[in-house]
Amino acid sequence: MRIQPIDLGAGDLVAGLHDAYVAANSHDPGPLLSLPHFRREVCTDRSFQRVELWAMVENGKVAGGYALALHLLDNTHMAWLFPLVVRPEVRGRGLGTALFEHALDRVRAHGRRLLLTETPATGVGARFARARGMTVSIVEARRVLDLRKTDWDALERMIPAVEGYSLEPWIGPAHPRLLPDLATLAGGMNDAPRDAGLEDANFSLERLRDREENIPLGGHTCYTTIARRDSDGAPAGYTRIYLKTDRSDGWGGQADTTVLREHRGHRLGLLLKLSNLLWLREREPHLERILTWNATSNAHMLAINESMGFELLDEWNEWRLAL
Repeated sequence: MRIQPIDLGAGDLVAGLHDAYVAANSHDPGPLLSLPHFRREVCTDRSFQRVELWAMVENGKVAGGYALALHLLDNTHMAWLFPLVVRPEVRGRGLGTALFEHALDRVRAHGRRLLLTETPATGVGARFARARGMTVSIVEARRVLDLRKTDWDALERMIPAVEGYSLEPWIGPAHPRLLPDLATLAGGMNDAPRDAGLEDANFSLERLRDREENIPLGGHTCYTTIARRDSDGAPAGYTRIYLKTDRSDGWGGQADTTVLREHRGHRLGLLLKLSNLLWLREREPHLERILTWNATSNAHMLAINESMGFELLDEWNEWRLAL
């Protein structure tokens, strides 16, 4: 079966790749990427990365395929492979191996020396990665906060009193005037655990503008809170939770939470996460669960999440292969 490129504007084939992704991950206990989110996050060139899509088509249907993301502003030696999928009914024919070897050829063609991907820590994907010489780079814990069982009075009592800082919340993409502050704050994520072969991410204004503009295009909105130092208004930390614009599935996704190094030690991380969550609950009472990801080596953030009631759902591996 021939592996063919998918034009980024080819709606039917992109939808077919998404359908194969959904079929291959049907047992995932968490939410899967919706088609609009898949199109924007996986299948669209951005200011900071370009993407390639490849598929095997049989009888007019995408039997399997992959997406390869190539960073442009930083880590230009690396490629990110996600997803690589084969529909369950056609497995056992060597399609996954053929797709993987094709992806390696494309990585080499672009002069990239490091391939990264992720799978659940156990199961078909993990066995596939290990059998092809990939090694575990980072282990991530995926945790869920069930809002239907949450003790909200207890969470309110946990909010720390932090002097010298004020909170600034908003809903949806950030106003353009906030982009410089967001770029500064996003740089704090470079302190998070990452593969040893990666350099700091370049959170340019262009990259942040692209990210904010693409939030509604991917079918999402978000609740964001930043902390500012009262004495000079300097941004100190932020947190964000995403949810679908149509509020269709009851899930929210806890995204980045960070406090810049010079502002740490005041419990701002806990203040931000609790305040943003309680505000979200007031405005979005239909939400049932919040999903969050953390490297298992990030003991501080894991402790915060566990104190809030997040429970382990499963673990994922980030895999690496040096070429």
